Formats: sequence, structure tokens, C-alpha cells
Amino acid sequence: MPHTQRILIVGGVAGGASCAARCRRLSETAEIIMFDRGPYVSFANCGLPYYVGNVIKKEEDLLVATPELFRRRFNIEVRLRSNVVGIDRKNRVIEVTDLESGAAYTETYDALVLSPGAHAIRPDLPGIDLPGIFSVRTIPDSRQIVQWIQRFQAKQAVVVGGGYIGMEMTENLHKRGLKVTIVERLAQVMPMMDAEMAAPIHDTLLKHGVDLRLSESVTRFDAGDGHRLSLTLRSGHRMQTDLVILCIGVRPHITLAEAAGLTIASSGGIQVDARMRTSDPHIWAVGDAVQVTDVVTAQKGVVPLAGPANRQGRIAADVIMGRDSQFRGVQGTSVVGILDQVAAFTGASEKTLKRLGLWEQMEKIYLHPGHHAGYYPGASPISIKLIFRKSDGRIFGAQAVGKEGVEKRIDVIAMAIQKSGTVYDLEEAELCYAPQFGSAKDPVNMAGMIAANVLRGDAPVSHWEEIGDTNALILDVREPIEYKRDHVEGATPLPLEQIRDRIGELPKEREIWTYCFVGQRSYYASRMLIQHGFKVKNISGGFKSYLMHEAVKYL
Repeated sequence: MPHTQRILIVGGVAGGASCAARCRRLSETAEIIMFDRGPYVSFANCGLPYYVGNVIKKEEDLLVATPELFRRRFNIEVRLRSNVVGIDRKNRVIEVTDLESGAAYTETYDALVLSPGAHAIRPDLPGIDLPGIFSVRTIPDSRQIVQWIQRFQAKQAVVVGGGYIGMEMTENLHKRGLKVTIVERLAQVMPMMDAEMAAPIHDTLLKHGVDLRLSESVTRFDAGDGHRLSLTLRSGHRMQTDLVILCIGVRPHITLAEAAGLTIASSGGIQVDARMRTSDPHIWAVGDAVQVTDVVTAQKGVVPLAGPANRQGRIAADVIMGRDSQFRGVQGTSVVGILDQVAAFTGASEKTLKRLGLWEQMEKIYLHPGHHAGYYPGASPISIKLIFRKSDGRIFGAQAVGKEGVEKRIDVIAMAIQKSGTVYDLEEAELCYAPQFGSAKDPVNMAGMIAANVLRGDAPVSHWEEIGDTNALILDVREPIEYKRDHVEGATPLPLEQIRDRIGELPKEREIWTYCFVGQRSYYASRMLIQHGFKVKNISGGFKSYLMHEAVKYL
């Protein structure tokens, strides 16, 4: 397309704003106009929970850019409170309503970019529109929550939904001194993670006084005493609270695209190709409203993440300006802080791979290394789960939970997945090292080494969920004081340092499964016994992983 074209962009957050700025960087002559129905453009919606928590103290700090900045720096016109209500594709015209004056007008385009985002799901429940029930999608949303808390000196809050936004809102309401209850319809929070990896998150929530109502859902809201709300749960339990935050997900804004006859995908998002072009060659779509492809599983879906939205905006701009850019897809890399824990994720989970019928091709390992060198003060453990293909070691997913250094490790593994990397690549990865930042064998290296040992046959592994289906001898190689404190029922105690002297006590005709606390000593034991002719598997992740798996049973 010529650089004198007229580019109209509907939606000014993340993908839309990125697209507008990129278009200008590629062309000084294009006319660029951005429309947004809200009062702000290019604001940091990921920062909204932290404004509620008074971590971000000034509302204006949430504004990434203003209409004035777009005009002065980029020569881009921004029209706020402007609702695009229709698209005439044949004549390349949009219909706009000025929400301040009510006036309607039209604008022509050479290229149209849709970045309408998504809207928070508000289930059709009795009482859903009562005052005090909020969602968190815009700056006015967060402002209203803060004003409500201050006005009524709120002491209690219910967060409905235990995903990313639910966790962030829980943390920030807790910081404001509110007693928080989480209502989650599934048996765990952070449903994108595997259940055992969510166990430490449950622990920290309970430790900080958060009331967890798992496998529960709200069936109705009623007015309570004064400003308060009364909630009825599926179990019949009733509770009162000062406010409710709905964090049960989002749905793509597709009304405009649907009315224009653009193809809507089965996932509910606008269908686009790799160049972010819709079924109309003059219309592109980006961000939370579009269907994307998971690069690990090849599944289609809607993934509302800021990083992919920004990249899509850039790609749409490139293509509009004649460059052949393509969006590679998503792998769901994400991180969330939850009180004193951090949880991060990339790629596919075990439950997703099982649902897709791919798990038989996979193996997994658990490890619990310190986030930096153990001899340097302050090391804290990270629990890591790595999923890889048995045939070639290709990495399919990773999850991690801990207090520090979590996102750093998942970021490295995310890049390995992006490059179709294997566990052998992790084994050989050269990473920064100083004792206050990591270890000479970084947790990423350790994950690769453990997984590579499995694939080479040097360290066969088993898993705690398999223990009920085996007649193997379960060997606890920890110290007696550790065994006495707690152990797996039926396990035989034999400390690592005594194995050589007492090796005759072990049956060669029976498989042996070894465990210690995190898996290192039991790995040493398994190597020793294998070389003496025993058939041995090391239970991955040791007793610490056992406790995580056991916690799942009691949710």
C-alpha cells in the first residue's frame, strides 16, 4: 500500500496503540486516526490491581501515553469517547458516534485495524447488578473500587475467580488490610497450572488469612445490611461482604466485526491469518479479540495477554506498510505475584497434554533448587516442573513457584521452547552466575541435566501418583530424624550413607523406588544401586513433591 494511505484504528490500548506508533515510524506521510470509546488511550490495564492496592499511588501513572503525546510525538490523531458502531466494507467507511455530543459521522479508510479488546464476564445471576460488585478492566473500574473501599471503610472482600487477575486483586486487597475470600469453581486456583504446582499457592493464601472456597461458585447476590452484599454459594453457604470483585475471565469484543460480516472463529475470536489480516483484505485485527494459535499444541483459542497484543499491533503495521511480517503464535508465557510467592508458566501443562491425547509421548521431572547459591545468605527454593518429549527431549512446558528468581528461569525456558529447544539445550545453557544471583549449575541447567539423565537412561524416574500401582520397594534414603518426622506410608528407611554397607538387605528381584527430600540424595542412591545390578527408579522431586501431590487430594 502507498504510504499516503489513511489508516483508522479502533481501540487504543496495547495492540491498537502499538500499531499506530509503528505505522508512524514506518511512514511520515500516512494519515493515522485512533478511536477509543473510553476516556483514556494507551493505559496500563495490567497495573490496575496495583492501583487498587495503593502500590501505584497516582492514577496518572497508569497512563502510558496521552492524546497530546500521540499528537506531538507521532502526529497521530486520537479521538476519545468515540464509539465506532459500524463498518461499510464495500465503501471502506466506518460510522462513529461521539459519546460526548451524541453526534454521528463517518470516516473513510484505506486500512482499518480493529483492536476492540475484551470485556469482563458478568454472569447472568440474580443480583449481579447490585452496587458493590465490580470488574477490573479500566481505570474508572479501579477508581470506583478504591472509592467504595474508602467510602465504606471496607474490611471484607470476595474475589470470584482464582486466575491471574483474581490472584493480583487478592494480593492488593490484602495489602489494603481487607479480609479476602476467594470463590473458585475449580478445585484449585491458577487453573492454567497443574494442580500440584498450585499447592504452594494455596499454602501461602491460607497462611496470610485468605479464605479459600474451592470447587464453589456463586449462585446469587442479595443486598445485605447497609452497603453490604450477601452471597449464596452452590453448596448453600451464605456470607456477607463489603464488596465483590468479579475475576472470572473475559470475552472478546466482536460485536463490530460480527456486524460487518467478518469471519468469527469457533473460539469466539475474530479470525485472522498470520499477518493479522481478517477475512476482509483491508481490515486487520489484533489483541484480546482475535483467535491465535498455540505454538506448542497447535490448538486455536483466545489468549488475552499484553505481550502478544503488542507484537500483533506491530505486525499489522508492518503488513499495512508493505512488509511481510508474520505472528508466530503464543505459548502462554505468564507470571503473577501472590503475596510472598511468584508463579510462572510457559508452554503446555500436563492436564492440557492429557486432554489432547499427547501425554503418552511425554515425561516430566520435578526439582526444588535454591534461587541462588546455597552458601550465599538468603537462598530460597524454587519448585520447577519441566515437561518434555521422550523421543527427542523437546521441551513442551514448564511451571515454577517460589519467592524469588522464578520468572527468570521460566523466561529462559520460554525462549528455549520458542526455538524448539530440548532438555539437552538447557543442560548446556550458559547463564549469568554470581552467588547472589544464581548457581554455577543454574536451576535451568539442573532441570536440563535431570531430564537428560532420564532420557539417557542414567536416572529412570517414577512419580508419586504412580505409587498406588506398583509393588516396588519404596526406599527412603534420608536421615533417621527426617524419616521420623514424616515419611511415606510403607516406605523402608535406609540412609544414603549406609547403603553400601547394607546393600545385601535389598532385594535384587524387586524394583526399588528411591526418594529423599528434593531428589538429589535419592538420585545418588539410584546411581549406586543401578551399578550394583538393581532395577531402580528415583521418585522425581522427592518428599517435597509428595507433599505437593498430597495437598491436592485434600482441596
